[in-house]
Amino acid sequence: MFAAFIKMLKIKELRAKLLFTAGIIVIDRFAANIACPGVNPAALKEYVETLNSAAGSNQLMQMLDIFSGGALQNFAVATLGIMPYITASIIMQLLTPVIPSLEKLQREGDAGRQKISQYTRYLTLAVCLVQGSMAAMAMIDPTRLHMPAPGTSLVVGNHVMFIIMSVVVLTCATMVLTWLGEQITQRGIGNGVSLIITINIIARLPSAVKMLFDMAMGDKVAGDVTFSPVKVLILVLVFVAVTAATILLAQGMRRIPIQMVRKSVGSQIHGGTTYMPLKVNFAGVMPIIFASALLQIPPIAINFLPYSKATAFAARLFEYDSISYMVIYGAMILAFSYFWVANQFNPIQISENLKKEGAYIPGIRPGAPTADFLDQSMSRITFAGALFLMALAIFPMILSTNFGVPSLVAQFFGGTSLLIMVGVVLDTLTQLESHLTMRNYDGFLKNGRLRGRRG
Repeated sequence: MFAAFIKMLKIKELRAKLLFTAGIIVIDRFAANIACPGVNPAALKEYVETLNSAAGSNQLMQMLDIFSGGALQNFAVATLGIMPYITASIIMQLLTPVIPSLEKLQREGDAGRQKISQYTRYLTLAVCLVQGSMAAMAMIDPTRLHMPAPGTSLVVGNHVMFIIMSVVVLTCATMVLTWLGEQITQRGIGNGVSLIITINIIARLPSAVKMLFDMAMGDKVAGDVTFSPVKVLILVLVFVAVTAATILLAQGMRRIPIQMVRKSVGSQIHGGTTYMPLKVNFAGVMPIIFASALLQIPPIAINFLPYSKATAFAARLFEYDSISYMVIYGAMILAFSYFWVANQFNPIQISENLKKEGAYIPGIRPGAPTADFLDQSMSRITFAGALFLMALAIFPMILSTNFGVPSLVAQFFGGTSLLIMVGVVLDTLTQLESHLTMRNYDGFLKNGRLRGRRG
């Protein structure tokens, strides 16, 4: 494996892609550590330390801080991160089947997709203006988010000017990060947007490890919680098991046998028996990202509404780690799993392509019966994969609520963080491996193929 990494640097094109990607990652980390104008850094640091050491600290804020790579607790220029773009993409994905003009654009090929991407950027701008305003007002008065009031004001200077400057800075930073993510996709390695989110999550991993180590040493963190070394060892074993299960989910597939008609091309004979892989988790990390992005909106929006019985009920309904939140979260993951498959997997077209190639599924007639078979098979596989995905997503909440594991630590025991990291790392390794195998180099594991993809 280490030899494969050394070989990557020998390939000029791949080395340039890696250096370009690394450069953008460095820019992203700088943006997560440069505070917005008008922030009182000393007061903010003291306030964040008080929140982190308090029992029952705002776990939603900690989850948002993980996605921003620690930018939220610094109120850095990258506080909003790339999540407004994710939210805008979700909205466009939902609107495309509903609005005929958007559906028509989607069918027009690359030109139509570019137009939809342009609309997505405009919508991202609108989301940034709303979320940036909420973030700035929360800095002025944290009690809006039902958090304790700070001892010293977190904002220096005129509040109106602070809100205006913060909205402009946060919006510009998000749009730049979105553009940089697209540049990684085009000129670097991996999916740029997903890679930026992953790097932000990994940036919080050392803090989680340090917190776990301090708890094992008897230091009281997160509300006077301590763990014995034995409990920490159990948590490490659980982490290994959950990571292995996540990799199995990402790599699991059902192989549909395909019989190809034998054809002679020159001296070679093509055809025979092969298979079509149907992935258990066809949607990858997208259902988790979609559900997490949408569920960030209601709790924050509710806190800015006047108090009433209705808003109080809604606040309890969307309270992070509550049973109702878990149910809504799981239902959204299930719905988005099927939504993504319905948009990306077309059994009718696959059936037609097989028929044109003279291929068929043994025991299934070509045409409509093949399309129905593929549709039924994919629906069943998606249901199993979505249930597994839901279990992994909810597991950190159970650890945090019932076993006293700090939210920052629990986020890496499954859930959004681990699923995104595993999915993006595997996807990036796949791209790297393809570059190596194209140049007749061995891949990261034996035979030049990742173990989970051996056929």
